[in-house]
Amino acid sequence: MLGARVIALPEEPELPDAIFVEDTAVVLDEIAVLARPGAASRLAEVDTIESVLTTYRPLHRIEAPGTLDGGDVLRVQRALYVGRSTRTNEAGITQLAQLVEPLGYRVRAVPVAGCLHLKSACSHVGDSLVLVNGNWIDTGAFTEVELLEIDAAEPAAANAVLVEDAILMASDVPRTADLVRNRGRRVVTVDLSELRKAEAGGTCMSLIFEERSEG
Repeated sequence: MLGARVIALPEEPELPDAIFVEDTAVVLDEIAVLARPGAASRLAEVDTIESVLTTYRPLHRIEAPGTLDGGDVLRVQRALYVGRSTRTNEAGITQLAQLVEPLGYRVRAVPVAGCLHLKSACSHVGDSLVLVNGNWIDTGAFTEVELLEIDAAEPAAANAVLVEDAILMASDVPRTADLVRNRGRRVVTVDLSELRKAEAGGTCMSLIFEERSEG
């Protein structure tokens, strides 16, 4: 319906968090950066992602002592907003900046206080518009974008997925969905009730990028 091809990864029952594939990498137009998850139990998840992404992008890697979860990285055009969280540390942010700034990206660190990952509190919903829960993060870093505050009654609503011209949002945040529609966006709702039990949002289960073969 949205024109995307889905690549399903093998089940990994010994890695219960592997469904949250977003945290394992940051995929840009030019390269992919393999993350180093802040939870030690998740480090092995990166191996599976490496075997898949090597087909599509030159790979780089965050190294110790750096930690970086992909859920802490929000791309808006040529800016990368990176959450300074319990899962992503200063060394990880610095390493990411060293890899991407030569390619023309700008890295902006964002303090995260009210949630696990940055993208639990903000999402790119097209053009320069960012959907945000300002109670969970420091919005002062967002100097180059327009912010759209979620409905206060729906604190988890700021996590949305941009696919082509559509915004995928959880079906349990109708008020915020209407705010997004009122900005001219096409909203597609998805039942995330089971994933909510693990504090997951729509972005957690995918890495979305333009398909191209390396070389």
